[in-house]
Amino acid sequence: MTDISVTNPLSGQVLYQLAEPSPEELQQVRERARSAQERVAGLSLNQRANAVIRLQHVIHAQKEQILDRIVSETGKSRFDALSSEIFGCLDACEHLARIAPTALADQQAHTPLVLMGKKSRIWFEPLGTVLVIAPWNYPFYQILVPALSAFLAGNAVLLKPSELTPLKGLIEDLLKAADFPEHALQLVYGGKATGQALVEARPELIFFTGSVASGKKIMATAAQNLTPVVLELGGKDPMLVFEDVNLERTVNGALWGALTTAGQSCTSVERLYVHQSLYKRCVELLKSKMEKLRAVSQTGEPAEIGNMTAPFQLETIEAQLAEAVAEGAQILCGGQRTKDSMYFPPTLVVDVHHGMKLMREETFGPVLAVMAFETEAEAIALANDSPYGLSASVWSADLARAERVARQLKVGNVSINNVMLTEANPALPFGGIKASGFGRYKGVWGLETFCNLKSVLIDSQNGKIEANWFPYTPERYRLFSQLTAALFSAQKSLLKTLLTGLKLESQAQKEKL
Repeated sequence: MTDISVTNPLSGQVLYQLAEPSPEELQQVRERARSAQERVAGLSLNQRANAVIRLQHVIHAQKEQILDRIVSETGKSRFDALSSEIFGCLDACEHLARIAPTALADQQAHTPLVLMGKKSRIWFEPLGTVLVIAPWNYPFYQILVPALSAFLAGNAVLLKPSELTPLKGLIEDLLKAADFPEHALQLVYGGKATGQALVEARPELIFFTGSVASGKKIMATAAQNLTPVVLELGGKDPMLVFEDVNLERTVNGALWGALTTAGQSCTSVERLYVHQSLYKRCVELLKSKMEKLRAVSQTGEPAEIGNMTAPFQLETIEAQLAEAVAEGAQILCGGQRTKDSMYFPPTLVVDVHHGMKLMREETFGPVLAVMAFETEAEAIALANDSPYGLSASVWSADLARAERVARQLKVGNVSINNVMLTEANPALPFGGIKASGFGRYKGVWGLETFCNLKSVLIDSQNGKIEANWFPYTPERYRLFSQLTAALFSAQKSLLKTLLTGLKLESQAQKEKL
């Protein structure tokens, strides 16, 4: 089988080669995971949390070396890598380790009156082995945060990084330096064939971040074994700008939201809708500021815009722009790369409409398309006119209006007067709807994603016969009907409930089989 080359998008240099693991090697990985999971589950929640904190400290201590690896394999700017990958991961480690011992501890649940004397509990138990398949755009953050969430819940984790940005050996070295439990997290390198083999190997849960097309294939395979999946897929995120905003701040937010990590984020701003009264000034300011942005490949660091990571994504961008221009769109800046370069310049597009792929399909690059709207209802309709439903942002000085609009957007995440900000809070669940996938990670809800929520009801061991057990008799039916009325009718009564319940219980003890 041909080796996979890992290339530096900034220099074009081949960094190293990957080989697909053999079936025997994959079997060994799975066996190690099963063995490790028993040990992980045997650790206390505090012990697991302490392991994550140790890893957090190692990441912080080695952040510059980690950044070197991330930049060399993704081509992103160093600031983007620091803020989104390192800082985001450290923040998530801190939060998850702090909340896990409480969030995953046994919980007491409400017990209804008719079950008086019994106890209701919820236990958060590990699923077993979790498979995390990570994307190429955030190869550090997007593999570690779900993996550590799964580990905190007591699972062993198999981590399949993208073959484009595998960061081979990096995470293993960090785990070893943090004295992490052996084989609790195992990296499995390879391409699509390896990913397919891992999906078919019946993990207890698959957590996938990537494209819609790949998500559908994984879900179809997982369905054969009824393997549950969490899908974090693409986006076509809208930004709605009303007439009362601070235009300078809003334009700066739009630029960053569209162009951070060269637009290679599922929550990048790809559609900008601006109130008609501001449209002309907004476009002029966007163009002026966009043309001032620096390219890492041209000026070196510090610079704002890194290179594209995946060659095939450049082809998608160019095809969408070509179709849009053919249908009447105008490119005000950018729009064309130097031949054989992985750098695509920041691009501003106007005169667009929703019949264009540029406005309907994920672009995943440094391209911002702008449309005008007249009314609040029109802005909401335009934002929701998408197969995706990941994130959005609403910008207005009128916070009541901003919240009213945000509540009507069919997405999983909304930032008000900011952009991509829900991702900055590790306490908030993250995920989408529609073609953007389903399921959530981060926060308490993310920890629960990787658990079996076991419902438990505890009764005492005695000779009492329950009122709803056999035998069924006319008298017991009459009393049970009275109890139902006392509890749920318009004339419900706590006193009648208690008295009828006592009679029913007494009757049940007389009518044993």
